[in-house]
Amino acid sequence: MDAPVRPLPPVFYQRPVLEVAPALLGSLIVRRVDRHLLVGRIVEVEAYREDDPASHSYRRRTERNEVMFGPGGNLYVYFTYGMHFCANVVTGPEDRGEAALLRAVEPLWGIDAMADRRYGKRRLETRRELLDLTAGPARLCEAFGLGRKDNGRSLQGPDMFLAKGQLGATEKVVSATRIGVSEGKEKKWRWYVDGNPWVSR
Repeated sequence: MDAPVRPLPPVFYQRPVLEVAPALLGSLIVRRVDRHLLVGRIVEVEAYREDDPASHSYRRRTERNEVMFGPGGNLYVYFTYGMHFCANVVTGPEDRGEAALLRAVEPLWGIDAMADRRYGKRRLETRRELLDLTAGPARLCEAFGLGRKDNGRSLQGPDMFLAKGQLGATEKVVSATRIGVSEGKEKKWRWYVDGNPWVSR
């Protein structure tokens, strides 16, 4: 990268999830893993909170969702469908139980290393492979090497952090209903960059 980037300050995350989630769009996800630097731009997120029946924190605090109840600014990573990991940014003050799911990222740097994790090869052969690289929460976790060991990881670095980015002058943010939930389906708590080809749907 041409210029150094710094982690977003803790105070950024210690706000309600419905404020933080859309503010994440355009931010950079920076990950150093296996000697590689991976960078992407967040283009799709979903919000979940304690009074939301679709949230892991809805019924009670458990060993699984404990990280969601920590202070904003950590990663909450969980395993789903017996095969995939999903990464969330914890928001709000301690004991709030809310987080923003990272749904899609536009890959910017280290694409060959991401491809190696996703496809077992460093050379992308089609545009479809490029678009499928980080479009979806499980795909971006695989591409960025995020898994169970990253649950509770601080987003203050040095190996993982979010940095200030930006949306283009012509880019528009859209709010919509969330994907893959059976309850709380009416809530328009998903935000994405309209027209970005890496948005998951």
